[in-house]
Amino acid sequence: MSFKQIQQSVPLPGLPRLVEPDDQPQSRRKRRITTDRVGLYGLLIVAALIALFPLLWMVSGSLQSLDELLSGKNLLPTDPQWGNYITAWVQGDLGKYLLNSVGYTLTAVFGILVASSMAGYALARLEFWGKNFFTFLILAVMIIPAPAMFLAQYRLLVDLGLSNSRVGYVLILITSGIPMATLIMRSFFASQPKDLEEAAALDGASSLRIFASVILPLAKPGLAAVAVIQGLAAWNEYLMALVIFDDNSLMPIQRGLTSFNSAETPQQEILLAATAISIVPVIVFYLMAQRHIVKGIGAGAIK
Repeated sequence: MSFKQIQQSVPLPGLPRLVEPDDQPQSRRKRRITTDRVGLYGLLIVAALIALFPLLWMVSGSLQSLDELLSGKNLLPTDPQWGNYITAWVQGDLGKYLLNSVGYTLTAVFGILVASSMAGYALARLEFWGKNFFTFLILAVMIIPAPAMFLAQYRLLVDLGLSNSRVGYVLILITSGIPMATLIMRSFFASQPKDLEEAAALDGASSLRIFASVILPLAKPGLAAVAVIQGLAAWNEYLMALVIFDDNSLMPIQRGLTSFNSAETPQQEILLAATAISIVPVIVFYLMAQRHIVKGIGAGAIK
């Protein structure tokens, strides 16, 4: 029997009891990790509540009557007015505007993904004359405010015969989103290893084949992140629609929301209901792509 075992079984006077070197540190470490986790989770819960409060207030206000909403006494509706949603849908003709916005957003996001993925791959992987110049040019375009280009864009659409048309509006959305999306995809492609591309090149695959068969399947997180960012931008766009469209039936969903904004006949509760309806497609899309979005945001930080 070792001295350590004898000392632990029969403590000798004057000698301290031997303790496993990792016992106390492990217990303290577990307590420290637990405390850190509780503090982190508490901070995240507070941040989530702060971010969700406007959304919860909107839903609550959409179920209140006008008098109850203007009084501001109740955070939750005492008598939920579900008819506000029916009134918003029928009176604001949201079905037509919602369908327009869905079509504009899906078409614009598809065009942005195709153009930005190819441009980002070229800037990240290919070597050609003027590569740095084109990158600088993209950054320079992003500096120009969007309203400053409205007149030039509208004039171009008039010359092309695309004013007051869905095609012209979608083209504006695509060209407005390509610069930022290209830089995001360029950073994503640059952070990926070249092993698979080199293996495909040794097998005789062309650059286009490598891009379509190897790069794009690996770029799903980056594509999802770009799709969400540009989808939100296209969904919320309204100023350019006012410039391009003369026909009210071509307007996006934001036009339906403005029909409830009147000083003579305030309908704040109907406006809140219409706003809640308008964000449902965005929330559904975000929940579907959430896993890829998280990967896409963190992909550029790890090589």
